Amino acid sequence: MAARAGRPVGGARQDGSVASSESGWEGDDRAVRAIRPGPGLAVDTTRWPATVPAVEQLLCEGLELPAGVTVLVGENGSGKSRMIEMLAEACGLNPQGGSAAGQLFRVKDSEPRTGTRLIVERGPVRPRWSYFLRADTMHSLYTYPEDNPGARPERFHELSHGEGFLQILRTRVNQPGFYLMDEPDAPLSFTACLGLAGLLHDVSAEGSQAVVATHSPIVAAVPGAAIWELGDWGIRTSRWEDLHIVSAWREFLEDPGLYFRYLLSE
Repeated sequence: MAARAGRPVGGARQDGSVASSESGWEGDDRAVRAIRPGPGLAVDTTRWPATVPAVEQLLCEGLELPAGVTVLVGENGSGKSRMIEMLAEACGLNPQGGSAAGQLFRVKDSEPRTGTRLIVERGPVRPRWSYFLRADTMHSLYTYPEDNPGARPERFHELSHGEGFLQILRTRVNQPGFYLMDEPDAPLSFTACLGLAGLLHDVSAEGSQAVVATHSPIVAAVPGAAIWELGDWGIRTSRWEDLHIVSAWREFLEDPGLYFRYLLSE
């Protein structure tokens, strides 16, 4: 077993400044201030998911969540989706996606329910609305509101995947609240990603708090967002212009042939 203590990660803003963790409660309207390890939590760093450095850091040290938008970026396998799922479990949201009211929706049971062992340090005012938008289960989630309609019936399965996603964004991410999103850019076009970035900025300006995992440099560029980069080092703050996804896309768009000459020569 291995457990280590440390200072929770704060948030680097687009200008590189780090959100302070020393401020008091006065004027702090964050829905979730921090995620802490539960009392007596023993973390076996030789067993998944604690073998993922970012997950190990969350379980052993905890995280302070900045106000506004926090963006998680990193390669496949760096722990972005696992962290978002754990945050959902800790905050009482359905880890499969949706709102806290949609607990009956299940694609499969989450493994290994690690988020239930974390403690949420909440702000003085609990948000009236929370929602977890998860790309890999969204098509199945469309069935839940169709089978459990509200005042206005919804027909998500009659829309394309991208259109359905946009409809969820319009109807579920439309008021001040707490939002978790796992790769919401996955089905979206370039133009729609710009719209998503604008939406995140607007709900943040209205007092919402959001944590978003993404591979999109557009979503990562939301003005004022805190950026956390996940990798072999665990979790570290970063600036947008220093992200690998930004430099890699720039290089590819400048000379795609260079990449293909390398790939196709093998």
